[in-house]
Amino acid sequence: MEILYSDKHLAVCVKPVGLDAELEVPAALREALGGEIFPVHRLDKNVGGVMVYARTKQAAAALSRAVQEGTMVKQYVALVHGTPPECGDWQDLLWKDSRKNKVFVVKRPRGGVKQARLTFTRLSGGDPSLVRIRLYTGRSHQIRVQFASRGFPLVGDHKYGARDEEAAPRLFSCKISFPWGKETMEFERLPDWA
Repeated sequence: MEILYSDKHLAVCVKPVGLDAELEVPAALREALGGEIFPVHRLDKNVGGVMVYARTKQAAAALSRAVQEGTMVKQYVALVHGTPPECGDWQDLLWKDSRKNKVFVVKRPRGGVKQARLTFTRLSGGDPSLVRIRLYTGRSHQIRVQFASRGFPLVGDHKYGARDEEAAPRLFSCKISFPWGKETMEFERLPDWA
């Protein structure tokens, strides 16, 4: 696992596809760096990318506050089937069926329904298309569901309609930025397929 940055408060790494962000990645970071590791955000097990972890309870509180206040900015790249618009600002209501671990776009608010917003820019056209996405809300499977519901399932995302041979969704957390002290910290990596 690539570690992009570490100090006594923070550890920033590139989470590999297949590792659990809340258990296996912290264990790997503890082994590499020693000390405590606190998860403050998550990525699905079958998604890779840039993540930040706290190394103290104070750092965990500060990073969690940044997530809640929307000052932690997360961007992704995804390979999607079809050709979505050049750019977009999509807002939907999402409902999660916990028994099936599947999320659905719904028409009206009710118990358990949450607002979801993302913006995107298409970087390449054709089929598949490469898109860069900024998340404003971090809902479960949000990017996957919002694109699939409009007819652009992620390459490799068989749960949400892809009919291809890829083993995992082509989705990657490529950039994260957050306030830290008097500055903004920013880290970026792209996957080989982007």
